[in-house]
Amino acid sequence: MSSPLSLLDKIPVPTVDQPFGIKLWPYFSKAFEYVVGYPAEDFRFVPGVTPMSTLKETGIFVVLYYAVIFGGRAFMRNREPLKLRVPFLIHNLYLTLISFVLLVLFMEQIIPTVARGGLFHAICDAEGGWTQPLVVLYYLNYLTKYLELLDTCFLFLKKKPLTFLHCYHHGATAFLCYTQLIGSTAVSWVVICLNLMVHVVMYWYYFQSARGVRIWWKEWITRLQIIQFVIDLGFVYFASWTYFTSTYFPWLPNAGRCAGEEFAAFAGIGVLSSYLLLFISFYLATYRKDGKRPSGRKAVRRMSQAPLPDPQDILHHKRANGEAKSTAVNTNGTATRSRKA
Repeated sequence: MSSPLSLLDKIPVPTVDQPFGIKLWPYFSKAFEYVVGYPAEDFRFVPGVTPMSTLKETGIFVVLYYAVIFGGRAFMRNREPLKLRVPFLIHNLYLTLISFVLLVLFMEQIIPTVARGGLFHAICDAEGGWTQPLVVLYYLNYLTKYLELLDTCFLFLKKKPLTFLHCYHHGATAFLCYTQLIGSTAVSWVVICLNLMVHVVMYWYYFQSARGVRIWWKEWITRLQIIQFVIDLGFVYFASWTYFTSTYFPWLPNAGRCAGEEFAAFAGIGVLSSYLLLFISFYLATYRKDGKRPSGRKAVRRMSQAPLPDPQDILHHKRANGEAKSTAVNTNGTATRSRKA
């Protein structure tokens, strides 16, 4: 019979190298090998060879996404909305689990790096934020962005409103993840880990909501997203400043060199800045209680909440305007002839 002390010795104890008490990577690597036929340690991201690793492939997929949105909504126009409760539950549950597993695996890689090399090493050194295990996780996270596009398919099949913010955010995120993979940006893990944390909360909320459970903290999902983008931009701006000053303006204050490509830095700054602006505008328009909306921000708020334009509605609108103008011309012509008589 084992003594209490021997049982205590077998309990996993978190350490710097094993933040969760046990090494999770070997289990992940075996699961990876079961799916693709080789262990995760042998994975290499090679542009043009690895699936979905070229701008052409990414562009085609994003264009198809928007084509499916417009085509699917046209298909559903004269049909009853589909319920899809069980598929929607499954979709949100597996995205919750995938996000959680990736987040934990990222943390297992990053915590020892930050603890031993420091934060700057982790976000600006290729040996800190661009190791082979991290590249595996970056790539898998990138692939999940295409799974998340199914969110929009559920919306139009259930005949729910499609907002500009939702559709722009999903398409742009797939493109953003692609640019960071190609650009080898060491700071990527910060943005991805925060995003995964938010997605665990968000998709769990959608899962529970689909089950009929009332959740009081829905508003906090948008708040978390805004906080996420503020922190993201702090790190991305710092890494970009460090890169550009050390490369082109060494006489300006900087912390040293930073790994990554210039186009990836511009993509990160542009896309994340647009997210922050749109999500803040969406939050103010959706949750602000006093009804006051400063006039200078109305256009952005309307854009964030605006429904995606429907070509069929635009065509009807143009026809209606044409008929109205034709009627006005005929009426004016008749009135003129009457006066001449």
